[in-house]
Amino acid sequence: MKYQARLGMMVAGCYGLPQFRMRVFLWGALSSMVLPKYPLPTYDVVVRGGAPNAFSQCMVAYDETQRPSLKKALLLGDAFSDLPKVENHQPNDVMEYGGSPKTEFQRYIRLGRKDMLDWSFGEEAGPDEGKLLDHQPLRLNNDDYERVKQIPVKKGANFRDLKGVKVGANNVVEWDPEVERVYLSSGKPLVPDYAMSFIKGKSLKPFGRLWWDETVPTVVTRAEPHNQVILHPTQARVLTIRENARLQGFPDYYRLFGPIKEKYIQVGNAVAVPVARALGYCLGQAYLGESDGSQPLYQLPASFTSVGRTAVQANAVSVGTPAGEVVEQ
Repeated sequence: MKYQARLGMMVAGCYGLPQFRMRVFLWGALSSMVLPKYPLPTYDVVVRGGAPNAFSQCMVAYDETQRPSLKKALLLGDAFSDLPKVENHQPNDVMEYGGSPKTEFQRYIRLGRKDMLDWSFGEEAGPDEGKLLDHQPLRLNNDDYERVKQIPVKKGANFRDLKGVKVGANNVVEWDPEVERVYLSSGKPLVPDYAMSFIKGKSLKPFGRLWWDETVPTVVTRAEPHNQVILHPTQARVLTIRENARLQGFPDYYRLFGPIKEKYIQVGNAVAVPVARALGYCLGQAYLGESDGSQPLYQLPASFTSVGRTAVQANAVSVGTPAGEVVEQ
């Protein structure tokens, strides 16, 4: 069909988010058109996985011989330590912030549409401009809430810290024979059987608590704590929709619609905003003829993420093809 194509694997955390989130992106164009490039990372990242060996050459990254000046990796504390405390059941989807931003990321993510140069919905401010939206967690059932309240507030806490659980040989959990099994007010066990048997008893994920100096592997579409680490660092609940949205780079003015579970799905299924913005920039450069398409990688300008500047005000620099970085088809 006379198409040309490129395949690249990009890590969302490399563009200014406290998550890893590796995803595959394909560029395709007619042979008569300029094939867009892939934007090189602008941030360092906490590695939470890797590409299969068969696809290692598709990673969008700097060559090992290069020493790029990357911004410091972002952590969970950078993203949402400024948000107010909410309970397991939070009926209001609009509230006041109740405090000031603490980090550069928080100051940026709180900006309004006008300050972010977003004219997609016109220039008029909405009725909830400046308010905190969708800061609601999935409401846990009574049994899970009772369990979560007993998870210690400390780094690395999970179901293994509950009474009656013992860690045996090879890091496999087992019932402590010296402790009588504990039951909830409903009559169900405090430590469910599925937590003990998950991944043959070696998992640390069930009812796992996140911490401020950590990142997440990826933002998920489900907020249940049964088989993933999704508890707030210091509160007895899962991460809220807004906290997840921030981990994806959605500005705070971006409002979601539908039931709470659907909002989690919308956020979790989205392309991380900084990744989409970087790819869009490269697409625009190719469309405007400011990129020759001869090389697959593109170094974004230093002012790319600066507020108050449009993309056309910045000059990007093309870079050569590091050996084994991107596969062209």
